[in-house]
Amino acid sequence: MNELFGTLPDGTPVHRWTLERAGVRVRVLSYGGIVQSVEVPDREGRTGNVVLGFPGLDGYLTHPEPFLGALIGRYANRIAHARFVLDGAVHALTPNNGPNSLHGGRGGFDKRVWDVTAVEHGLRLTRVSPHGEEGFPGRLEVAVTYTLDERGALGIVYEAVTDAPTPVNLTNHSYWNLAGSGSAAGHELRIAASRFTPVDADLIPTGELADVTGTRFDFREARATGTGYDHNLVLDKGVTPAPVEVAELYDPGSGRVLTVATTEPGMQLYTADHIGEPFAPGDGVALETQHFPDSPNRPEFPDTVLRPGEAFRSETVYGFSVR
Repeated sequence: MNELFGTLPDGTPVHRWTLERAGVRVRVLSYGGIVQSVEVPDREGRTGNVVLGFPGLDGYLTHPEPFLGALIGRYANRIAHARFVLDGAVHALTPNNGPNSLHGGRGGFDKRVWDVTAVEHGLRLTRVSPHGEEGFPGRLEVAVTYTLDERGALGIVYEAVTDAPTPVNLTNHSYWNLAGSGSAAGHELRIAASRFTPVDADLIPTGELADVTGTRFDFREARATGTGYDHNLVLDKGVTPAPVEVAELYDPGSGRVLTVATTEPGMQLYTADHIGEPFAPGDGVALETQHFPDSPNRPEFPDTVLRPGEAFRSETVYGFSVR
């Protein structure tokens, strides 16, 4: 089912699509591929929305920086000094986070209207990112598919092809609050990551893969998330051909459980410390499956370069249950 959600200032219509299966209801916007809401039951069977979102389009246009629920690209996370060298050529990007490029630049995928078609139990979103968009080389054809499986798990498959070498790193930027309201700082989080990437004052990785033992980045045993996180955790499994479960988020009050399975080698843990009104710091937990920040400038990190003739594919699955 789809409906008109609003109209952009240039007159472009934005539609909202609703998926529903196995007691889970998900609403997705054609603008930014935004996951506006995810409604799941608690342990008493009461349904509530567990992602942060705005009720109308104006909220997303007025407050773009939290990237609420959005598809992120062409490169999720930060690229230092908004530049990288690829095959000997220097590429200058649009800086939008101090001197750095963040989440694809000022006009990233989160601010584009996608073409949407219905598929079995889901939606397929497509767009073409032209050569030079935000400074990235190559014409990139992108498809992102949202589905609900027979258990109500939300699957996201990202696919892309290019006509010139270019870095690609795609993710979804939903903020999870399994209580449905209030702070998420008391949620208990487990992540199968023995290392993390330390960062400098601009949140750019230093290049080190540091052991989490004895640090506040050790979530190998479940504990409260708290606040103060905007860091990439190095998943123990690395890159995998199929999604592997790597994280669990639990809200003791509602009993809701979120599991995350992915093919990606990293996860950005962000506790919404800089989110603005009408939300407050700590109101959500972002678990962004990804390759590492600044990988185009870090040859020691897993490669993010997509070349002609290759096919980019990444998959993440969000599962819901109670206990």
